[in-house]
Amino acid sequence: MTLSSIDDIFGLKDKHVLITGAGGGIGRALISAFRTVGAIVSGADQHTGALAGLDLAHRLTFDLNDRETTSTAIRNFVKEKGAPDVLVNNAGFTRGETLDQVDDEVWDREVAINLNGAFHVTAPVVDAMSKRASGNIVFISSVNGLSHFGNPAYSAAKAGLIAFVKALAVERGRHGIRANAICPGSVRTPAWDHRLQKQPELLGKVLPHYPLGRMVTPDEVARAAVFLASAAASGITGTALAVDAGLTAGNLRFINDVLAGD
Repeated sequence: MTLSSIDDIFGLKDKHVLITGAGGGIGRALISAFRTVGAIVSGADQHTGALAGLDLAHRLTFDLNDRETTSTAIRNFVKEKGAPDVLVNNAGFTRGETLDQVDDEVWDREVAINLNGAFHVTAPVVDAMSKRASGNIVFISSVNGLSHFGNPAYSAAKAGLIAFVKALAVERGRHGIRANAICPGSVRTPAWDHRLQKQPELLGKVLPHYPLGRMVTPDEVARAAVFLASAAASGITGTALAVDAGLTAGNLRFINDVLAGD
């Protein structure tokens, strides 16, 4: 495929893309994927060090847990640089893996970062996009927002993102705005390294749940984001796209262990 045909299909050449959580494993893949199709990419993260060495036009730092600093940083960015053509809400956080590990503090923090923080980033951008009558928003949600796979507070927040996507799609579509969510399953990022160091056998327990027999990669999530943000998906809005190696298609482990088992 030639560069010109890529430009024709995706329509993202020289479009401005703002990515939150840009310094993480998925964030870095998002930067690379959007740069490949010719976009101008800006990135945001909690600390400047997370953005060091990344190919970014502009860098923003704010803590999604802090409403005021988040809103101020985004409003100033929009005022100075204009509304991005594409906003990718990628930043996320979880630590409370089961209900037994979720207390008031865990719940408040995970909802604040994963749901409220995404709202505080999005609201000023959507206002500016609406005035311009064009814009595209992609949220990195999770399969946890579709079914329960643990992490209760995180799951509630990610399900909230999907509801927010539908609200934006329905109420802001008339302003030329599309909004969609990507729901990854387990993604093989560096975040898994500490788990595998402690439990080398963990992959053997995880992978049988996935019909493709593997986790998805950050690049696969990023390519899905490029698609949803692009002209190739111009008729798609209000959707939640599972990028999960087949996890939510059905219960492979049940079939293998119960129906096909000895």
